[in-house]
Amino acid sequence: MSLRDRADLAVPRAPQDFPDSPLSRAFRQPLMLGVFLPLQTGGWSQSTLPRGTDWTFDYNLELTRRAEALGFDIAFGLSQWLPKGGFGGASHYRENFLDPFVSAVALSSATRSILLLGTIHALYGPWHPLHLAKFLATADHVSGGRFGANIVTGYADMEPAMFGLTRPEHDRRYAMADEFVAVAEDLWAGEDNLTFEGEHWSLREAYVSPRPAFGRPVLVSAGGSPAGFAFAGRHSDIVFISSPAGEDITDALAALPAHVRAVKDAARAQGREVRVVINPTVVSRPTSAEAHAYYRAIQAHADLESIAAFQSRHAAGDSRSWLEHSARGRAVGGHLHVVGSPEEVTGQLAALHATGIDGVQLTFYDYLPDLGHFGEEILPLLEQAGLRLPVPPDGGPHAAPVAAATRAPRGGGAS
Repeated sequence: MSLRDRADLAVPRAPQDFPDSPLSRAFRQPLMLGVFLPLQTGGWSQSTLPRGTDWTFDYNLELTRRAEALGFDIAFGLSQWLPKGGFGGASHYRENFLDPFVSAVALSSATRSILLLGTIHALYGPWHPLHLAKFLATADHVSGGRFGANIVTGYADMEPAMFGLTRPEHDRRYAMADEFVAVAEDLWAGEDNLTFEGEHWSLREAYVSPRPAFGRPVLVSAGGSPAGFAFAGRHSDIVFISSPAGEDITDALAALPAHVRAVKDAARAQGREVRVVINPTVVSRPTSAEAHAYYRAIQAHADLESIAAFQSRHAAGDSRSWLEHSARGRAVGGHLHVVGSPEEVTGQLAALHATGIDGVQLTFYDYLPDLGHFGEEILPLLEQAGLRLPVPPDGGPHAAPVAAATRAPRGGGAS
């Protein structure tokens, strides 16, 4: 029995149940657009081809603001705990790494319409559901309802060891995360103090106020296993997946329909609907020949030392994602590769949408100029293809009113 079936835990309204919520506005886009921020050295690409991509907060702030100006719906970064030097190599891959939760809170206060997601390893160290519920409710108010949590359980055994912990078995981690998030949801929805004695966490007379602006913060998860899909089906609004067939777009398009259907069926079994998002790296230039030359150059400068370290770490874990991705693909990065002219990229994104994908969380090799090219040359084609609704100059349907955070909270919580 999942915690969702228990009478002693309440369920808050989801943000998409409010027509004026930032998440509802994002969901109106036929194909949601997100940017996967390079909060870490090297971003997502293990290559030494010269570029300007940078891990610093100022760079990521500029990147987020530019994505917001283009009408992007989401921005966030991944979380990873690494020893000194990251994955090493000539690129010093992921040697420096900004915390994605703290960064997302900071970015939310410097933007006005884009959704910011803070990735959290919920099972590491001293985290408690009451922490998460309070921190996220605060971030929700800072952002005007534009904040959410990407809940991850951690696949690498070296990460929990940093906290003096031993990694639980794969499916048990999801059972722990289920209790963790269900308790946080009760705190966002509960009419009174919460006393709860669970298998993993307990609370005595706990309460969270002020309440989130739109029922609860946005909840996101990523996974490639039945346990991960079941967890997402119970709790998540958005589910990130990797390509089950590797980075090649042709192979991915053949495998994705069944994969996406499995994610959505797991949610429907819980009486819920989720949106599924994948992470392509877009490599584009004005012509197909130029784009493929750029793609080959990135691969030709592969940082093989850091790639070997990355693959060794992944092989030692128990993740069910990224299993088919090649070393050559890691030089470029992303769950799959979308390469070509603006017209070719538009066609490939349309084909991804046809598999059931609801959004793309984009990575780029040289982020700022590549995002500029995407905005100038590809975004208009996506609008022409009916994959994106144009955003008015004033921010239009994407603008989240800051005043939403001051509305009377559901359940009468104290202010």
